[in-house]
Amino acid sequence: MPFSEHFFRHESGRLLAALTRLFGVHRLELAQDVAQHALCRALEVWKVRGIPDNPSAWLLATAKHRALDVLRRERTAHGFAPELARLEDQSQADAELESTVERAFLPSAIRDEQLRMIFSCAHPALPVEAQIALILNILCGFGAGEIASASLEQRAAIEKRISRGKKVLASKRSAFDLSHADLEPRLAAVRQALYLLFNEGYHGASPTGAIRPELCDEAMRLTALLCDYGPTATPTTHALLALMCLNAARLPARVDGAGDLLPLSEQDRARWDAALLDAGLDHFERATSGDALSAFHLEAAIAVAHASAPSFTETDWGRIVDLYDRLMSVAASPVVALNRAIAVGERDGPSSALAELAELENSQRLRAYPFFHATWAELELRTGNYLAARGHFAAALALARSDIERRFLQRRLVAASH
Repeated sequence: MPFSEHFFRHESGRLLAALTRLFGVHRLELAQDVAQHALCRALEVWKVRGIPDNPSAWLLATAKHRALDVLRRERTAHGFAPELARLEDQSQADAELESTVERAFLPSAIRDEQLRMIFSCAHPALPVEAQIALILNILCGFGAGEIASASLEQRAAIEKRISRGKKVLASKRSAFDLSHADLEPRLAAVRQALYLLFNEGYHGASPTGAIRPELCDEAMRLTALLCDYGPTATPTTHALLALMCLNAARLPARVDGAGDLLPLSEQDRARWDAALLDAGLDHFERATSGDALSAFHLEAAIAVAHASAPSFTETDWGRIVDLYDRLMSVAASPVVALNRAIAVGERDGPSSALAELAELENSQRLRAYPFFHATWAELELRTGNYLAARGHFAAALALARSDIERRFLQRRLVAASH
């Protein structure tokens, strides 16, 4: 099939948003079954008849007809969303039903329902980790393995969170009916889920590739929805979108003509996306309109420092280290500490960075991350310790998650052997 996995993920999220509004969040599994039916029908029919001119419209029409069949077969609106519960006059039921389903699948309705669905998954009855897992699974189409990789956790733990989360939603019939007051306490989990979605696209663990621009695009699209909706268009949300835009602007330069990874020091900055850079700077300006100082503000400020540098060697590494120091005080993590160590190495030299990495050596999360070992190897290489560099590159190569990562690390291992 010429359609990417992203196309079906994206369409699945849109279908689920409309279908869950029709059936009620307590019947999420039914909504998923109807959405899955439409996607499977597409694979069957398009293989024989070819791709329709408007595949998205085809999927929506198929899901809409399937939903109508389900609703008619049940012969009652009881248990579905409130707007269907009033259909008591059977003589008018079919016409009302068709009209309700038609409205649910309007583009503007789907956009609104996607937002509503995202916040429904962030139900306060669930731990924040489960909220994030549900958003990634239901709205973004992530499997448990992908979520585990994105969050550097065990797959079994993610599977349990998703299963328990769906059970909690099934017990909350009013979970899809949200007021403005319900949004604010859920917004942090929503932003974190979209952040993980973007990061999985930017430098994820998929065996299909180390860079997945379609996931970055989806994360930016959903975050832009938040920025376009008054109650969720906060400075912190704009900071998140600024970070995404500024990092996504570098994607065209992250691979060379042969499709191999290029480190930041070797990227042609003329290939960075100027429109995305401008959008990122615009959202960053909006993010500074209030008093909020979130981790996203600080990460976006780091991205601004990179974007404003004429070249890698002219980067203000002192400024970047200062920002990482502040980020560690706001949202410390092994990955943030690793990135800070890299910046320290550029500011103060490789020996200083190696001392920082030595303090992170016992982190279980980093020991399973190939670029922790690759960073250590690069620093050893800069000090002239080729034997240690080869050992760390070999360790990184053993943990590589895709062919593009393996090729990159193999080239670096060869370079350390000369």
